[in-house]
Amino acid sequence: MNYKIVFLGSGNLATNLSLALKAAGEEIIQIFSRTKENAQTLADKLHCASCTSINDIRTDADVYIFSVKDDALPSLIEQLAVKLSGSLSTREDGGKSDVDNIGVCARGPILLHTAGSVPMSVFPETMHYELCTMNYGVLYPMQTFSKDRSVNFREIPCFVEASDNNTLEEIKGIASKVSDHVLEMSSEKRRKLHLAAVFACNMTNHCYRLAEKVLEEEGIDFSLYLPLIQETANKVKELSPRKAQTGPMVRYDKTIMDAQIALINDERTRQIYRLMADSIHEDSNS
Repeated sequence: MNYKIVFLGSGNLATNLSLALKAAGEEIIQIFSRTKENAQTLADKLHCASCTSINDIRTDADVYIFSVKDDALPSLIEQLAVKLSGSLSTREDGGKSDVDNIGVCARGPILLHTAGSVPMSVFPETMHYELCTMNYGVLYPMQTFSKDRSVNFREIPCFVEASDNNTLEEIKGIASKVSDHVLEMSSEKRRKLHLAAVFACNMTNHCYRLAEKVLEEEGIDFSLYLPLIQETANKVKELSPRKAQTGPMVRYDKTIMDAQIALINDERTRQIYRLMADSIHEDSNS
């Protein structure tokens, strides 16, 4: 079945996931963002409405996907839950609403967040109103996203969790429309998964940036390093990262390392070099 979906957020992940869901046949009916320009930019790509106020969020969606900063989630979830509770409990004439016309079914809409490190418990356990319950869960695509760079979503592992088994099956169904790798995972395991992703992606990319800064001092083009970066990534498809590790830090070649440290201009980067050298050597020889 297809769903009517509202996205709360318009950043990198929201952009990529909403476009992938639309391409898979889902109906994105609205984008909410605190920043009008950001909301409208994504809405234009999806050919849907946008808004900047919780009060203007549509209440007839089947799924609400939160893709915002982690610290904004609790307040935003509470505000939307209150709005949905009020709108779905009563009609304009003061009577009870027609539950058959609410969301995907009488069980109520599904609320999802997409954060790697935020537990599912960020959703209140008693999200319900007079006629039915708001169901909730997590759909976390583990990938680095940028607004202006498309990715093949089918290759991205998506990790899901839900408030109950029925909701879990629905979330799996939604995720399966964009990904060939949908896995159930608890909040605690997902937090460790995200921590590992920070090491594997964000910190690795920062090392690229440190390399770029060294090269900039001598006017050397960073693109010369792309074959090296690609081979490093390719190797761990066949070898464990531990077995793939090479270089002076594995051997703990003090002569080379001291000479390289002397070439680094700022103390923080020198500290990073020393810490990485010790960590690599200790891990390679443990």
